[in-house]
Formats: sequence, structure tokens, C-alpha cells
Amino acid sequence: MSFAQQLAKISLEIGAIKIDPKKPFTWASGYQMPLYNDNRMLLGNADHRALIAEGMKTTIEKEGIHIDTIAGVATAGIPHATSLANLTKLPLIYVRSSPKEHGLKNQVEGILKSGQSVVVVEDLISTGGSAINAVEAVREAGGSVEHCLGIFSYDFPEAKKRFEKSNCRLHTLLNLNTLLEYAVKQGHITSDEKQVVDAWMQNPFEWEKQQNR
Repeated sequence: MSFAQQLAKISLEIGAIKIDPKKPFTWASGYQMPLYNDNRMLLGNADHRALIAEGMKTTIEKEGIHIDTIAGVATAGIPHATSLANLTKLPLIYVRSSPKEHGLKNQVEGILKSGQSVVVVEDLISTGGSAINAVEAVREAGGSVEHCLGIFSYDFPEAKKRFEKSNCRLHTLLNLNTLLEYAVKQGHITSDEKQVVDAWMQNPFEWEKQQNR
């Protein structure tokens, strides 16, 4: 079983990912969606944390990514960046969403030397905003960032465009397409329900309008 399949299995079993096209979930923004992701639930089991770190390490090796330092995106990316840094014996830094308003007013915390190659670790990729914000912050602090690692991606076209524009490659252990294929195969959802989620992925805002008519 691949890392993606293992992660899909675990996430569905523990409720880190819930799929219910008939009863949409509501984001903090107020928008509705047919599935919900909470990767924080994966923190509760050492084997789950280890699986994520191993998966990211395998991606690094497979892609031939050179790394001097690992950066975790605050807050949810930090624990997985820590596990990966421990596994690879590499230095760790983390990136705030914005600079502190006091002290040294850092946005990037930890030791980062100019020119060091950094990989950014995020837990969830939706529109890609927080991850790209972290990438740019590390670059402004003197680091070189060409790759971002994540646990799960919704595969939104907006996120793809953002990463392409920022010249940063995104690598996630699990994406929405793989999740849905696994969920259908294992009987978590039907093929018709998969089509509903596919439609949402292509145009979330139009999908919501259709639901509220």
C-alpha cells in the first residue's frame, strides 16, 4: 500500500477526513464544502506522525531535493516539520503568518543562514495562501526555497497557479483525487457522491450557489 493509500485509510478511519456531499460542512469563511479535513487529528498517534515524516522523507529522496534546513508553517506545519527534521537530522526553523510586533520582530524563527536551501512543510493546502506566504518569508530572510511539502491538497486550480507563479513545486502525500478513488473503492462513498465532490473541486463557489438554490 502506498503512502497516499495508507494516509487515506487512516484519515477516513479516525475522522481526520470526512466526506458527506448530502450534508456540506461550513468553512470559517462561511463557504460550504462536501468534505472536511482536520490533519491535527493525525498528531494523536506516534505511528501516524512517523508515517507522514517517512512519506515526506521518501519524497525528498525520490525527487532528489537538496535541503539544508526544514521550515514548518505555523502552526499546523510545525509538528510535522519537527518529525521530518528529527528523522533526517536536519536543522529546523518555523515561519509565522506575520512578523512579531515586539522583540526582534521576526517572521522566520530559528537559525537560517543566507543562501541555505529550505523546504517548507505545511499540513493542508487549500488555496495555497499560507504556504506561499511562508515561502516568500523564508526567501526574504535569505533562504532559497524551491519545494513545499504537504500532507493533503484539495487540488484547487487556484493553488496550482499560485505555486507556479512563485516558482515553487508542491509535493503532497495525499491529494483529493487519490482520496476519492480510495474512498469509492473501499465503499466510503458512492461513484455518484464522488462526482459531486469532483464538481465542487472544479468550482467551489459555483457549487455552493447550486446547493443554496
